[in-house]
Amino acid sequence: MPKIVLFGATGYTGRLTAEALTARGDSPVLAGRNATALAKLATDLGGARTAVADVTDPASVKALLDRGDVLVTTVGPFLRHGGPALDAAISAGAHYIDSTGEGPFIRTVFERDDQARAAGAALLTAVGFDYVPGNLAAGLALREAPTAVRVDVGYFMDAPSTSGGTRASIAGMLFERGFALRDGKVATEPAAARLRSFEVAGRARTGVSIPGSEHFALARSHPNLRAVDVFLGLPPVAARGLRIGSRLAAAVGRLAPLAHGFDVALARTVQGSGGGPDAQARARTRGWAVAEAFDDSENLVATVTLGGGDPYEFTATMLAWAAHTALDGGLLDTGALGPVEAFGLDALNAAVIGAGWSRHAATRAS
Repeated sequence: MPKIVLFGATGYTGRLTAEALTARGDSPVLAGRNATALAKLATDLGGARTAVADVTDPASVKALLDRGDVLVTTVGPFLRHGGPALDAAISAGAHYIDSTGEGPFIRTVFERDDQARAAGAALLTAVGFDYVPGNLAAGLALREAPTAVRVDVGYFMDAPSTSGGTRASIAGMLFERGFALRDGKVATEPAAARLRSFEVAGRARTGVSIPGSEHFALARSHPNLRAVDVFLGLPPVAARGLRIGSRLAAAVGRLAPLAHGFDVALARTVQGSGGGPDAQARARTRGWAVAEAFDDSENLVATVTLGGGDPYEFTATMLAWAAHTALDGGLLDTGALGPVEAFGLDALNAAVIGAGWSRHAATRAS
């Protein structure tokens, strides 16, 4: 009997996802490296199966899965720890869903497309605030303007707070190359190479370019697209600082021994298991995703803005929905898929609305 396996269940995002799955009526197998913590979580949830697995022992991860299972993994930073779960899912012919926001790892997942199709598995990466709402907003905008050749997507937060896992993921990406869609193809480009502003909720907000899943997924669904950029909202001073820091990191990254030394130091300093914002902090946070579509004369032809609550709760809800839908036979294809490809635009829109997000008044380009 196919099952949902939640790997990283006792971590911050993992626990929220376990709660969301249980609230849906699902009975996931809770997996992680600490048997005591797993047993406590299972008790807190009213009883659940548990399994011990650790990324340092890939065989233990492979042992979690059978063909047709659904693996949800929140074990990050994914650039350091994500490989064994991805390998295990493809090897077993199980569907794979992760919570990463790390662009280089997203690229790794999409590069496994042929292997996943051969195995009959679907690979769904970045199923959360990074990068479901942007994919949806862009899909809705392109439905309104199917001849658009460029899409810009922006992600923004009010009163944000971060988990230890998020901070570790950001640190882990410092020396990695970014990418963007240029001339219809995904091309390597430094992170933070571009700055622009969007109008969100009545005020202009600055965004700095980052790699995301939209660069891969949108181009496949809309082959007329020539350019896709994804932006992360930051205060202007922070955005410019990240741009400078990215250039310095890129220079360091060309010196392999030096980059390795910095990466090891960051891994020791920025731990991924430091918890995250409590319920009160999450209640104060609001998220936004904006997609703007342009024609070949650079005219803005469609804009979609989505807004909702805390990104962590949204991520957990979407991971749970995606896993439930996959287990229930609701996937539209196999291979490495964007969220619209996997579930369809209308089904994804309904799920996002169910997660407390909705469409808001249009913004304008600047």
